[in-house]
Amino acid sequence: MSISYDKLWKLLIDKKMNRTQLKEAAGISFNVLAKMGKREPISMESMLKVCKALDCDISDVMEIEKAEQ
Repeated sequence: MSISYDKLWKLLIDKKMNRTQLKEAAGISFNVLAKMGKREPISMESMLKVCKALDCDISDVMEIEKAEQ
């Protein structure tokens, strides 16, 4: 299984925000953004900060993709 943040990137486009603006609004580090860009897991604390900054639910910004067999 892998993590997809594609929903987050689409949401940022809809809100006319870039990643730097998200970083500042959510109070997350550049390293957290880099991990999300690489589809790596991030802490729940960071995910909650992102959701609070965007006023959305966790399912609005990420999903778990099942590996093909």
